[in-house]
Amino acid sequence: MSELPLSEFPDLVLDAARLPRHVAIVMDGNGRWATQRGLPRLEGHRRGKDSVRAIIDAARELGIQFLTLFAFSNENWHRPGTEVRFLMQLLHRYLVTETKRLTKRDIRLIALGDCSRLPSAVHQALAQTIEYTAGNRSMTLALALSYSGQQDVVRAARQLATAVAEGRLRVDEIDERMVANQLDTAGLPDPDLLIRTSGELRLSNFFLYQLSYTELYFTDTLWPDFRARDFLLALRAYQRRERRFGAIEPSAGQPLRAAN
Repeated sequence: MSELPLSEFPDLVLDAARLPRHVAIVMDGNGRWATQRGLPRLEGHRRGKDSVRAIIDAARELGIQFLTLFAFSNENWHRPGTEVRFLMQLLHRYLVTETKRLTKRDIRLIALGDCSRLPSAVHQALAQTIEYTAGNRSMTLALALSYSGQQDVVRAARQLATAVAEGRLRVDEIDERMVANQLDTAGLPDPDLLIRTSGELRLSNFFLYQLSYTELYFTDTLWPDFRARDFLLALRAYQRRERRFGAIEPSAGQPLRAAN
């Protein structure tokens, strides 16, 4: 086994050969973190930004190829206006200040979701960061912004229906791969591991199609407290699982076969 520790955590050793290729994270608990400390909810979001940087750095150091952060859902638009505006300001500041750092670390940024709903300044900064980092190859960071798993599937269905109506596609040609290629995540591998913080045990309309065989990891840790050690614990739990993708464990020398 090729061991891969982060130098600060020699007790948490990972198998370099069994790292997930794609990790997705639902970053939850900012508001509760602030409330527990008698602080405004907005302070929780501000502190959560530090966790974003810490996890991106840890993933990059470990060699994770794809990292997706569920940063803002389509449903989040229904939050109080002051909170939405603050989140958009925070996102804008992140894009402006982190672009050069992402490039220095050879990280490419992409966005998922209905980004047309973002304020113009944020939309422009996002487009600039995506363009600036487009040539980076060591890791892809995907930000899910104004994202809805249901709407993602609906958009894909409409595109396929249009192709059928226009005679460019037959109904019997539609398969799982074709649907996947119409989703926002086209070109990305499905997540191997989904992490959700704050103790909530639900998907919250995130990657409904893409998580078919993803390993799920839930932690009570609130997002502003989630750091590299917590990330390593999630990866260690992932490496202790046996992924069979609907098959059963074979006997020695026997091929995998479908489970009943």
